Amino acid sequence: MIETKKEPLGTVEIAPIVIEVIASIAVSEVKGVQLVHKNKSLEKLGVKNQKGIKVDVQENAIKIDAYCIFEYGTQISTTAKQTQQSIKNALINMTALEPTEINIHIINVKFKEN
Repeated sequence: MIETKKEPLGTVEIAPIVIEVIASIAVSEVKGVQLVHKNKSLEKLGVKNQKGIKVDVQENAIKIDAYCIFEYGTQISTTAKQTQQSIKNALINMTALEPTEINIHIINVKFKEN
């Protein structure tokens, strides 16, 4: 659990699964990007939750890895930065926590269907 603050009423803690959900939603809001779900490639990369997001929390440091598929024709560097910013903004707005690292792993390219 991530302890955010000690308030007069008690402690506020946020589970890593909450961070995964927020990051997943943030990625889905970026045009041309989708997360990888239930893929054997994720298992090889050490992602066990099969949601395309891996969250590592250590002593108030939050590291996020997002495993994505980009649409063909997407400007990869620009879109990857937008994805990182989307995740960061969502976490700050919803939890007041700022991730220390957001890594975007592009593991496939999707071609548009005719």
